[in-house]
Amino acid sequence: MIDRRLILLRHGRTEWNAQRRFQGQADPPLDAVGRAQAYEVASLVAALRPDLLVSSDAQRATQTAAVLSAVTGLDVLSLPGLRERSLGHWEGLTRDDVAERYPDEFADWVAGRDVSRRGGETRPQVAERARAAFDALPEVPVTVAVTHSATAMALCASLLGMDQQTHVLGPLANCHWSELITEHHDDGVPVWRLRAHNIGAPGVVAPLPDRGDLSGDDASDADA
Repeated sequence: MIDRRLILLRHGRTEWNAQRRFQGQADPPLDAVGRAQAYEVASLVAALRPDLLVSSDAQRATQTAAVLSAVTGLDVLSLPGLRERSLGHWEGLTRDDVAERYPDEFADWVAGRDVSRRGGETRPQVAERARAAFDALPEVPVTVAVTHSATAMALCASLLGMDQQTHVLGPLANCHWSELITEHHDDGVPVWRLRAHNIGAPGVVAPLPDRGDLSGDDASDADA
């Protein structure tokens, strides 16, 4: 039985992130800042000596993973189960758009409630597919999964045995990660523990705004 480490890494920035536009399963590419973020974080990830590199099949994730692949020498395994949460009719809209067109739904989201009536996925649905994709992977010492903030939050909560209705951990900044490790009890059953959250390259990081704060430059598509 091996000790395992999981790195849940969010993709680099896209133009839609900068515009505070909900992405979901729409497929915008990295922008220039996002590509630079991927190169900046790649050496940090390589220093963890990963054994397995997997990625969502969205191009913002695969483009980030491709940079990691070049630095680590690992091939990238594409996992559709790590896609971002489907957001239904919110996809492509800015927060201002959603607040104007769907005020009741937006109010629920700002309050932290699960908004499923927009036609997208629920948090438990995202957790179920992401967990199924992860559980099918080979057990190696260090796995790096390039994914999306809402999906990372859902998978992290699932591994930790936490409620999907209230995500205690905040959203990930672009090219930042959560790190989980296993501990083994006397019964031999491994238990996942959170070792670190929102880790990335040192330096100034644009703060993630509160949901009700629509003035910031950074845009997290987490739990959207």
